[in-house]
Amino acid sequence: MMSRVYKGMFAGFIAALAVSALEVAQYLIGPWAVSFPRLVSVMLGMDSVTWIGWVGHFAVGTLILGPLFGILCPRMPTETPETKGIVFAVGAFLIMGLTIAPLTGIGVFGIRAGFISVAWLVLTHAVFGGVLGNVYARMVGTAWRQSRIRDHVHLAH
Repeated sequence: MMSRVYKGMFAGFIAALAVSALEVAQYLIGPWAVSFPRLVSVMLGMDSVTWIGWVGHFAVGTLILGPLFGILCPRMPTETPETKGIVFAVGAFLIMGLTIAPLTGIGVFGIRAGFISVAWLVLTHAVFGGVLGNVYARMVGTAWRQSRIRDHVHLAH
């Protein structure tokens, strides 16, 4: 049986894939926002090496955010796994935007990339979180959902 950490890792990888599809589509349409992988490569001081940003994007999603979500998910305050994931991922964006981003020179929340890019980052983090929560819940199985419903019904009476 897989632990919550490994399930989180898998869910984080799938969520990173989903966001990558959005990033590629946005680029092919005609890039109107700076992608997260591009910002990661700039943050790492390798702005001419975009593939480094893609590696960083998958590494953070799979090796940091996924396992952390697996650990924190049962303790999060919302009801559905998708909303838990969205709250978690947007929270991660807020933490990154207030700490790491300013230290790397891209400004608070990466604002030096422009408002549209910051809005795009919030949107893609929300998508990442929704997919993360959904995939994680599917891996945990129906028992998790049933126990949440049972707990909720029990508390209501």
